[in-house]
Order: sequence, then C-alpha cells, then structure tokens
Amino acid sequence: MINEFKDFIAKGSVIDLAVGIIIGAAFTAIVNSLVGDIINPVIAIFTGGIDFSGWYYTLGEGDFSSREAAIEAGVPVFAVGRFVMAIINFFIIAFVVFLLVKAVNRIKAAAERPDDVAPEVKTGPSELDVLLEIRDALKRGES
Repeated sequence: MINEFKDFIAKGSVIDLAVGIIIGAAFTAIVNSLVGDIINPVIAIFTGGIDFSGWYYTLGEGDFSSREAAIEAGVPVFAVGRFVMAIINFFIIAFVVFLLVKAVNRIKAAAERPDDVAPEVKTGPSELDVLLEIRDALKRGES
C-alpha cells in the first residue's frame, strides 16, 4: 500500500494539481485586491458611493456603525455586500481562467501544427522514369 501511495504521489498529475492549488491561492489574493481596490470604487462612483463590501443588514436589535461592530455585539448579520463581492470575484476569476485556457490551447495548436512544408518541385525525370524510357526505347529498337 505504501508503494502504491509513492507511485500515486510521484505521478505528474498530482504535482501539477499541487502547483495549480498554490498558484490558485496566490491568484485569489490578486483578484480580491482587484475587486476590492479597483472595481468596487469604480462601481461606487456609478452607484452614488455605495460600497458593496459594507452593505449589510442586521437581523437583530440595535444600530451599528459597521458589520464588524454588529458581529462583535453578537447580532446576526445578513452580509449582502460580501455575497455580491463573491459573485463579482467568481466572474472575474472565471473570465481570467477562460483567457488562460484559450491562450494555452492556441499555443498547443501551434505546436502540434506541422511546419509549412514547401511544395515538391519537379526537377526532372526520376531514375525510374529514365529506366522506363530506356526499356521502351530498347523494345522499339528490337521490333
């Protein structure tokens, strides 16, 4: 069983998966920054200053200055903004992954395509053609 596990770990697909997870985690931080620091402020301009990350409703009694303050007070919070941001993050990540897969497929297709082969140029009769002509000429001479 240990040898089977070693074989499983040694396969390239497991290593590729691990690398993909690590890069994906790093990429998530980039996308979160893109959404939080760039896209949210632009959306806030068009929506009259609404910041989605701070959009929440308390499901209990009291007025709170922020979502964090309501959570600290133990009041249930319906964090609509966080959900909206998760949806925006998903679409951005899906679009970037689509672009990456499209680029990789284009590179693979270019690598698999054979190089442009120059058309064969006839430079004269082949050796077989010459031998056939000689044979035919000898046959005509004998008759």
